[in-house]
Amino acid sequence: MTFRYDFAPTPFGDALAVFSDQGIVRFDLSESEDPSVPWLLEGVARELGAVPEPDPGAADELSRLLDAYFDGEPVRFADQVELDWRLAHGFSLTALQTIAAIEWGETLSYGEVAVLAGHPGAARAVGTACRLTPFSIIVPVHRVVRSDGSPGHYGAHPERKRFLLDLEQR
Repeated sequence: MTFRYDFAPTPFGDALAVFSDQGIVRFDLSESEDPSVPWLLEGVARELGAVPEPDPGAADELSRLLDAYFDGEPVRFADQVELDWRLAHGFSLTALQTIAAIEWGETLSYGEVAVLAGHPGAARAVGTACRLTPFSIIVPVHRVVRSDGSPGHYGAHPERKRFLLDLEQR
């Protein structure tokens, strides 16, 4: 298996896009100003058990979809890019696949996702799956909100979640 990477621009900065032979395996909105920092690639290499090679242009189609999304078009990434789910396991995988089906502009609570994923009462596990998703934005974990309708967090960036929810409400 070969892995390659490129960067895709977002309003939050360049995101690391890692691809396998089966599709995108990781889309990471870095916590750093510079997503090319070695620690980010080292972490991905540890997760994959292989070092991704640079592949300029690999993210061109994804970048086009992201541009459309951030321009307000209701892009459903899971229907337009192949996802390689190898970094999600067990209930997290089930929860993320459930979340991938949430429509543009809609939200579900963590508890509602747990029920749809077949594990009522696993709302906290849904939250963990959202926090650890290998597919920021592509699998719309930002559409999962608290039971009172408030957004909650988005990693360490609740303002990003609010931005994405507001974008989809326009």
